[in-house]
Amino acid sequence: MLKVHQVRKTYPTVGEPLIVLRDVSLELNAGQSAAIVGPSGSGKTTLLQILGSLDQPDAGDVSIGGQDPFLLDEKARAAFRNRTIGFVFQDHHLLPQLSVIENVLIPALAVGRPMPEDHQRAEMLIRDVGLAERMTHLPGELSGGERERVAIARALVMQPTLILADEPTGNLDARTASEITALLLRLQADANAVLVTVTHSQTLADAMDQRWELVDGHLESRA
Repeated sequence: MLKVHQVRKTYPTVGEPLIVLRDVSLELNAGQSAAIVGPSGSGKTTLLQILGSLDQPDAGDVSIGGQDPFLLDEKARAAFRNRTIGFVFQDHHLLPQLSVIENVLIPALAVGRPMPEDHQRAEMLIRDVGLAERMTHLPGELSGGERERVAIARALVMQPTLILADEPTGNLDARTASEITALLLRLQADANAVLVTVTHSQTLADAMDQRWELVDGHLESRA
C-alpha cells in the first residue's frame, strides 16, 4: 500500500519561495494503478521523486508498505528503495556496454553478486516482455520500444511493491505506446504492485485505475 499525507515541497528563489506541492495526499492499495497529469513545471516529477524516496518533502508523510523511507538513514533508505521500488524512465537509462540481461540484473548487482534465482527471474521477465531472443544484445541493437521493455523488466526484477513510471510512452509511436501500456499494466497486475505513472498522454492516463491532476501544487482527482 502507498499512503501520502499532506506532503509539501518548496524551493528557494530570489523572491518568494516557490511552492511546488501543497498538502498532497493520496492512497493506493496493492494492485491499483494511477496516473498523474499536469503541464510541464506543475510538480509531477517532483512528486514522483518523493514517492521514490529520491527527494525529501518539507512536510508530510510517505508510507510504502507501512514504512516511511524518510525515517531511515541514507544507506538504509537506498537499500529500501532498491528492494521496494521499481523505476521506469522515459529515456531508459540502460548502460550501453551491457547486454539486455546484464541491464535487467543491475538492481540485483547493487546488493552484491546476483544469485541463481536473480538470473532466473531476469530471464523470465525478459521472456515476459517479448525479448527472449535479445538477451545478449546491446541496447544500441534494440528499437526504442524494445529498450523500454528492457527498462520495465529491470524495474520488476527485485519484485517491488511500488512501480514508478515517468513518461514511459513519451518517446514512442502510438502503436508501440499502446503495446507498452498493456505490457506494463499486465506485469503490474501479475506482481500485485502499486503503479504510479506521470504522463502527458491521455491514452496512458485513461488506462489507469485512477487519474489525478496537479493544479497549482494541489493534487485533484479526475474522472
